[in-house]
Amino acid sequence: MDESNPPSIIGSRYQILELAGRGGMADIFLAKDLMLERKVALKFLRHDFSIDDTFKQKFLFEARAAANLTHVNIVTIYDFGFEDGRPYLVMEFISGTDLKTLITQHGKMSYIESLPLILQACAGIGYAHRAGLVHCDIKPHNLIITRDRRLKVTDFGIARVLSSIKPDEQSDLVWGSPLYFSPEQASGKAPSPASDVYSLGVVLFETLTGQTPFYSEDAVELAAMHRDQQPIPPRYLIPDLPKSLENIILKVLSKEPASRYRTGDQFGRVLQTFCDQNYIVTPYSTFNTNAISNSQESSNQESFDWKSITLSFLALLMVGGLIPFWFYIILKYANVFQQ
Repeated sequence: MDESNPPSIIGSRYQILELAGRGGMADIFLAKDLMLERKVALKFLRHDFSIDDTFKQKFLFEARAAANLTHVNIVTIYDFGFEDGRPYLVMEFISGTDLKTLITQHGKMSYIESLPLILQACAGIGYAHRAGLVHCDIKPHNLIITRDRRLKVTDFGIARVLSSIKPDEQSDLVWGSPLYFSPEQASGKAPSPASDVYSLGVVLFETLTGQTPFYSEDAVELAAMHRDQQPIPPRYLIPDLPKSLENIILKVLSKEPASRYRTGDQFGRVLQTFCDQNYIVTPYSTFNTNAISNSQESSNQESFDWKSITLSFLALLMVGGLIPFWFYIILKYANVFQQ
């Protein structure tokens, strides 16, 4: 199969409509699912990634795992397969723009604009962490923003499945993109949920400042920066950034995984607390502690009211039941006094 010109019909089901994007490891096409009559995104991985059966087995395993992730902040995988030996994924079609493009076009964001988006990323990534999956390649290119400011994380499973490719390609394809990968990934170690949290911290840093904490055109030098250098404190670049938010970011960018927040969920809860304390509206976040607190308070109040009513009713019954008794005592003593 010609990588630049795939067949018009894939898997006897998906009709290629147009090329939507092209990257170093995959081409993305807008396609139509002829069976269900809907638009889908069809991602073809490079043909040289599927040269052996080991790769195909890993691809099937990771695709199945990623396809089981059903969350509002994760792009859903519908199908996967091979066309002339070339692996492809069929995914939910999202009409939107990736976060990297938004930063490039509009520059840095305020923390009031940025945090509701990052919270949604935390929700999706945290859900995957609870399912035992690590993304390995969190970057703004993989965070799609819709017109109504919904965020969806894409490409779960793809970075992990590339672990069998050539060692000299692993730095920017297997273990994440050099600008965003964690110190342990820079050292060639396997990523963990804390690695995704670090990468998400780099993304947050970039949305707020317009630049990544470390930059070099040399991948080896960039890896060394992630391993050994401390990031520029964000308040040096944004003086009016709250100190408490800077502390959160610097904690996330710690060199040691154990010093960071361990999962996307934990990171999200910390950011949500900051938003609550600073009156930042986060309508799409699953970490809205105020909503949970208010709901619990309302539930408790409702329970308290019913208890009060029940106790009052029982007291009334008891008092009402004693009236004949006291009436009998009064009459008895009245007769005694008359005698």
